[in-house]
Amino acid sequence: MELVSDLPDDVIRDFLSRVPYDDLPSIASVCKGWMAEVQLPEFHRLRKETGHAQKLIVMAQVRVQPNRSGLENFSELQLTIFEPDSGVLRELPLAPGIFSKLTMFCLLAGVGSDLVAMGGIDPVTGKVSNSVFVYDFVSATWRRGVDMPGGPRSFFGCASEPDRRMVYVAGGHDGDKMALKSAMAYDLAKDEWVMLPDMARERDECKAIFHAGKFHVIGGYCTEMQGRFERSAEAFDVAARQWGQVEEDFLYAGVCPRTCVGADDGAVYMCKRGNVVALTGAKGQVVAKLPDELCNIAHTATWRDKLLVIGAAGFGRPHVGYMLDLRGYSWTKLETPKKYSGHVQAGGYLEI
Repeated sequence: MELVSDLPDDVIRDFLSRVPYDDLPSIASVCKGWMAEVQLPEFHRLRKETGHAQKLIVMAQVRVQPNRSGLENFSELQLTIFEPDSGVLRELPLAPGIFSKLTMFCLLAGVGSDLVAMGGIDPVTGKVSNSVFVYDFVSATWRRGVDMPGGPRSFFGCASEPDRRMVYVAGGHDGDKMALKSAMAYDLAKDEWVMLPDMARERDECKAIFHAGKFHVIGGYCTEMQGRFERSAEAFDVAARQWGQVEEDFLYAGVCPRTCVGADDGAVYMCKRGNVVALTGAKGQVVAKLPDELCNIAHTATWRDKLLVIGAAGFGRPHVGYMLDLRGYSWTKLETPKKYSGHVQAGGYLEI
């Protein structure tokens, strides 16, 4: 099928590859041929190869609402889209009847042109959710995915492998507060879950990243330790379908690993004690000092040679964002409107 009569398909593909991500739904609605084209993996590879792909960080963020006293009331969550290249912030609408409310402590993962939101706890009932919701940026629609299997699971680690359209989940704890060592993967293309071999250890409140071709699960603690984080990590080799040896001294101290993030330079970074640290061994290597406004770190993310750090100067203070250039280690403060200054609970990175 020709994309446009009397014009070469390559010319039309070049045109389509330059369309901003938020105009893709309009392009897809033109005709069946264009809809099929913009949904192909080859189309998204073309956008990346030609430098037209757009980087997005989507965050589950506390909504800031003024109350009658004039003070800010931090209640309910919104999805905030941050475009690193332009600095634009905007809200991603939910879908009444499908996905009308974000749960507390839900996790987000970017997979191709899809955003996956899963898990969390209902702030009113306290009930753990195993639900999965997927937002397709090409069609601008939400859909319900298959629920996470295996009973209640909260405070787990989650990371995505965009090229294979997989989201990996590991650890957390069950409905009886027992730490888990089970792991599984969600296949977006097939809309199904696959169980993985168990980890070597239970890991409640662990951090997961997909880095250097492996699914890494960092830190956490077993049931008996109850909040006393350990320093170890283990990685699942996707090709071999097995876990490697436990790395006992991955973290340089027994701390909460939530700020750990993998970068394209091959390093894993985290924020600790006022510094950005590259995890290169038991001691770690300090590469930059955090700005004074970032005392309490809420979220970190990386893309290419940049590190995003979002945090606040203190409890209840507005959250701000800074970008660190990982080549020269210089900071740039981001403009943060009041509407987007709430606490960030989770985030996912996409390149569309």
